Amino acid sequence: MAEEETTETLRPSIPAGRVKKIMKLDKDINKVNAEALLLISCSTELFLRFLAEKSAEVAIEKKRKTVRPEYLRIAAKKHRPTGDFLLDSLPAPSQPSDRLATERNRPRPASSKPIPAGTRRIDDFFCKSGNEAPNVENES
Repeated sequence: MAEEETTETLRPSIPAGRVKKIMKLDKDINKVNAEALLLISCSTELFLRFLAEKSAEVAIEKKRKTVRPEYLRIAAKKHRPTGDFLLDSLPAPSQPSDRLATERNRPRPASSKPIPAGTRRIDDFFCKSGNEAPNVENES
């Protein structure tokens, strides 16, 4: 008897157009074959699913319900092939501050809170952008 062919179509949930744009960021790649695009998309989806599952396992081990970036880093370290290439791309682990717990819980005015790197306060957004420079609060 002949083998029955299944005509199941693979439809990755990652948008093919974005994957193609990311692949073309490499200067060595000029054209992307449809089969190669499908393979890369499916592989990426499988890898992300694997990484999410491993990160969730770390969160469960730590008795947490939320997966945090440090759990992602721990999961990557546990799986050697993943850690070899991914750890350099992950953000550095956050350093615990030396402040006392009471100081952390004390409410502070919004203007004295440190702003994350690469961002600016909303007050700067509403300033006129003519010849005025935005206010810099970190002057010493």
